[in-house]
Amino acid sequence: MSSFITQEFPPVSAAAWKQKIQVDLKGAEYNETLLTKTNEGITIKPFYHADDFEKLEIPISKEDFKICQKIIISSEVKANLKAIDITNKGANAVKFVAKKPFDYILLFKSLLNRKIEFHFEFEFLSEAFIDELAKLLKNETAFYNIDIIGKLAKTGNWYKSLNDDFKTLETIIHKNPTAFILGVNADIYQNAGANTVQQVAYALAIANEYLTRFGSEIANKIQFNFAIGNNYFFEISKIRAFKYDYNLMLSAYNTSANAVVFTEPTLRNKTIYDYNVNLLRTTTESMSAILGGANTISNCAYDVRFHDSNDFGDRIARNQLLILKEESGFKQAQHFATDSYYIEAITKQIAEKALDVFKEIEKGGGFLSQLKEGKIQRKIKENAQKEQAQFDAGELVLLGTNKYPNEKDNMKNDIQANPFVARNPQKTLIIPIIPVRLAEKLEQKRLKNEA
Repeated sequence: MSSFITQEFPPVSAAAWKQKIQVDLKGAEYNETLLTKTNEGITIKPFYHADDFEKLEIPISKEDFKICQKIIISSEVKANLKAIDITNKGANAVKFVAKKPFDYILLFKSLLNRKIEFHFEFEFLSEAFIDELAKLLKNETAFYNIDIIGKLAKTGNWYKSLNDDFKTLETIIHKNPTAFILGVNADIYQNAGANTVQQVAYALAIANEYLTRFGSEIANKIQFNFAIGNNYFFEISKIRAFKYDYNLMLSAYNTSANAVVFTEPTLRNKTIYDYNVNLLRTTTESMSAILGGANTISNCAYDVRFHDSNDFGDRIARNQLLILKEESGFKQAQHFATDSYYIEAITKQIAEKALDVFKEIEKGGGFLSQLKEGKIQRKIKENAQKEQAQFDAGELVLLGTNKYPNEKDNMKNDIQANPFVARNPQKTLIIPIIPVRLAEKLEQKRLKNEA
């Protein structure tokens, strides 16, 4: 590379840049005019410079990301055929969602020994079933994602009880010491309105609950599930900050690990009006996940909030990831963010603030204790209400919804699945953490006023 430019323009210090900016402000205060504070309390500066650069040592996977697609098991035969179809068309990971135990022989027919990653989302807890399934998949890469604390947070109830659930989980881990039995589902908190710092802190605190109960040997056998929002650079930094903080926490256990991260786009900013914009949102969210270092990425269909699952929506979602991976230069992009002054600076701030929140949670008795007391729910609600107020005021923009809406866009006759929060009153041990989209109230009003 030619040295002409560097010879022609000598380096300028950060102090000199700031001095020049201050002169150009003509008396306005630099800090008040050009520094931006986010909801998380992160400070964004107008420029970043090598003089202030501090590189963080963040573990990076050597392998490129896996493309995953979600399949709800309503019929083992249909789910099997769909899994074969999508893996033949570019997906190399499948996430099965199961409400009850299933016939795994039927489900995995012609799927084994094909270097496919298998992920699970169980709405039940069965020691006998998991044992049998783990035996079948002993030579496969499988992630069982059992998060009993996440189950309590999401529904307000245990599967059975605190003691029974932890005992069952401990037995499953003991019988399958090399398997990824545990999951930490931080996506629950993002979809309900938790900010970036809170998501990282809660994931750390939940992992610490499991490490305390099951020992440090599980540190590299947990999968962390995050939802990715549309704040592009912050979402890159979120994953990196978590990986950094996770190893800081693990140092107390005299161990380390490269955290395994699974991501999906957030549901919080998805809309039913001008729904094609969802394609743009999920594309940039997937890019953030890749650059942040996610191991496996599952995209969602642009019409996921109001249509039943359909082949067209699934194909588009899968192809978005395929284009990023095979045609856009993102196949080995997990290291691209390294040494970026801005991203490293944001990562450091998120990591520091998340550690502070994590320490507060531990001083307060741990995540489970604060969940039972309602403190976690209250903190998430406070941030969600702040974001909702910003959305309602037009400060937080969703194009096509609260900015440049198409008033002729009618959706009443196109809705197949309920796009709004389904509230089923039932007795719960704690207040459940409910996902809420920002556009819900506005969309309900528009639907009501449709001709």
